[in-house]
Amino acid sequence: MDKLGKYEIIKKLGEGATATVFLGHDPFTGRDVAIKAVRASVFADGEGGKISRNLFITEASLAGKLVHPHIVQIFDAVADSDPSYIVMEYVAGGTLERFTKPESLLPVPDVVEMIFKCSRALDFAHRLGVIHRDLKPANILHAEGTDVKISDFGAALTISSDQTQVSGIGSPAYMSPQQVMEHPLNHQSDIFSLGVVFYQLLTGHLPFLGTNNFSLVYQITHGDPIPPTQVRPDLPPCLDAIVMKALEKDLEKRYPTWDAFSFELAEAFRNEGMAALRDARVGDSDKFNLLRGLAFFRDFSDVAIWEVLRLSKWRRLNQGDALMREGEPGDHFCVLAEGEVKVTKQNKLLNILSAGECFGEMAYLNPERGARSADVTAMGEGLVIVVGTEALTQANQATRHEFDRAFLRILVDRLDMANTRLTSLAM
Repeated sequence: MDKLGKYEIIKKLGEGATATVFLGHDPFTGRDVAIKAVRASVFADGEGGKISRNLFITEASLAGKLVHPHIVQIFDAVADSDPSYIVMEYVAGGTLERFTKPESLLPVPDVVEMIFKCSRALDFAHRLGVIHRDLKPANILHAEGTDVKISDFGAALTISSDQTQVSGIGSPAYMSPQQVMEHPLNHQSDIFSLGVVFYQLLTGHLPFLGTNNFSLVYQITHGDPIPPTQVRPDLPPCLDAIVMKALEKDLEKRYPTWDAFSFELAEAFRNEGMAALRDARVGDSDKFNLLRGLAFFRDFSDVAIWEVLRLSKWRRLNQGDALMREGEPGDHFCVLAEGEVKVTKQNKLLNILSAGECFGEMAYLNPERGARSADVTAMGEGLVIVVGTEALTQANQATRHEFDRAFLRILVDRLDMANTRLTSLAM
């Protein structure tokens, strides 16, 4: 097969019982894509065919909806051809399944970061009324570093629709007690499933085992998993409580929200027990929560926050560090994350800025102006977020719009402050 619709087929990536996945190329956008193709004969195969078609339509219906940096984006879907196919974002790194054996585990801090990113992506999906229902390492793609993308929403349940919950959907080893007992599901079922993935990536073992599906279901509904540190004693003890709470059988005891789960993952990354295992970098979970708490980013969506993380650089500050010098060309602006900086012009103090405030934004708002108009110097230890003006022009339109709104708010606040000062001087 050389082409499928407008897409050029490069090679076969994999084949399952009902679908074949190809690496393709979209000549219109110039990007490589993954194409999941399903033969018409699969849909015609009795009751199983009806289920396969429903799963295909469910996944295809999410095209253009679940747009998040940690969810595989669906670009296109064609249901009335043979084969029918779904066109998705191509992620070259493979799945997390290869990191689920004791001999091939990822560094613990990386696992915590990955699960944190999954939790934020699934919270995003939940806010759109989508429950994944088939979370497992094979459905989480490894992009780069600790970046991951959740895939395969074919089994997803859309809460706002009137679709019937189909039994037997999902992988038994990762199902929640509510799912295996065919109870009505909410987002807490996905929290349980992600807890199973977390356990497996940390230990190389599943928390529930059975010689067959019946014994496995019994363990999921009645058995107590062994705490991760008893399977792998070198794990930080703080992870036990998080994993075991995600795996609570009782919904009242399990994490009630994705926010609660995410918060404890971020806290675990900063825990003293984790310090010996990680380097001095600021983790993405820390960065995300730090940005979320800064005044400058207060109105940014989660998706925009992740975009900021992608296009920004972070710099640790010491007292006296020069961030900007008067007369130098400006190709970036900064948002102060921690600490204080002073703004001076010809050695005269103009302002002192604290965490959440922005400086150097005229490099983006008025690039023709060229040179910096003042010096900016760190007054002590701190942390600054550096955003290149060229990088921001390459960001998606929604993120640029949120930056523009934030800049407008700053300009209005500064104008109000200037008016107040003028009024006080006139009196």
